Amino acid sequence: MAIAKAERLMNLALCLLGTGRPLSKRELRDSVEAYVEASRGAAGDDSFNRMFERDKDDLRELGLVIETVEGLDGEVGYLARRDSNRLPAITLDAEEAAALGLAAKVWQQARLAGAASGALQKLRAAGLPEDVDPYGTHSALEPRIPVHEAAFEPLMLACRDRRPVAFDYRKATAAQPEPRTVEPWALECWRGHWYLAGFDRDRGAERVFRLSRITGRVRSRGGRFTAPVPDVVTVRETVASWAGETADRSARIRLRAGAGYPLRARAGAVREGGDGWDELEIPYGHGLDAWLVEFGPDVVVLEPAELRADVLDRLRAVAKG
Repeated sequence: MAIAKAERLMNLALCLLGTGRPLSKRELRDSVEAYVEASRGAAGDDSFNRMFERDKDDLRELGLVIETVEGLDGEVGYLARRDSNRLPAITLDAEEAAALGLAAKVWQQARLAGAASGALQKLRAAGLPEDVDPYGTHSALEPRIPVHEAAFEPLMLACRDRRPVAFDYRKATAAQPEPRTVEPWALECWRGHWYLAGFDRDRGAERVFRLSRITGRVRSRGGRFTAPVPDVVTVRETVASWAGETADRSARIRLRAGAGYPLRARAGAVREGGDGWDELEIPYGHGLDAWLVEFGPDVVVLEPAELRADVLDRLRAVAKG
């Protein structure tokens, strides 16, 4: 039904935009197949008139400027002039174009690469400066958002369409996956890993799932959401908390000078040393050990002792392969 209405609206819009003169209801009825079918029913012209008035109002709500013109014979006609419905020219300066190019470049290794490239081509045709090469290698930074999980695309569409899903999920501490039915809210990329935030129907509570732990196929479920969807800020805070960002104390580390800028950005205090190392005080919560390991030999944990032990255990595991 939704596809049929969208097709009907598109056909009506094309008729109104493609004419050089106002078209009467009769002419529009004969030009749009759905209107011809509606006129053949028991209600006849009444059914067509109601459908046409609704469609005309819907197109106006979507932004199409439809003019009503009364002819010399008193018959009312409709048209949508191209100059009244043409979007203004898109003008981008060098910085704006570079930002858009960078955003498109981020997705080149992910599932949205095709959509990003297509959008960039349209912007190029609409006025993206020719001297800006969004895919050039002149930048020292090479941004990437990796998307290797097969669950990403169906979950992205489910978040967009507000559609419940079901999948099998294996927790980090579980040997076997468990079935979950979730109302998906948003996807968040956190330190190279994708997370889904949503409402877990089986547990009746808000949950966050790491996509790499979803096994098998993501399956759609019928019906509407049963729980209210929080705003974006709340979802992001939830993802951050479940990803190990809730800090309840502090840790002291030594960091090689000129390295570890993400750690420096979160530091509460930094003391520069004269031996090529700096001492930082950073928030310590669940997941910090995994983050510190990413910096390899540039980080040495001073305290607490349990954090130092966790980091050493992870490094030994990496060394063993």
